[in-house]
Amino acid sequence: MNTIQIELDKKQFLKSIRKLDEKDRLEIYNELKKSLFPQRFEKLLESTKTDKITFDEITEEVESVRKERYE
Repeated sequence: MNTIQIELDKKQFLKSIRKLDEKDRLEIYNELKKSLFPQRFEKLLESTKTDKITFDEITEEVESVRKERYE
């Protein structure tokens, strides 16, 4: 397979993407989403990390919600 290399600035790149049909743009979107998900998920985990709640407290809350749902 022959390959070529092109340099584009951000503006040129976005302009090129806008010229693509919907199917190709969706394909690019899905690839970006897959590549960004792990980073975003890791940030979310870090932002919610806390030592203020114990495992027993979590279990108690889960059991309370389950009880409410099944009554």
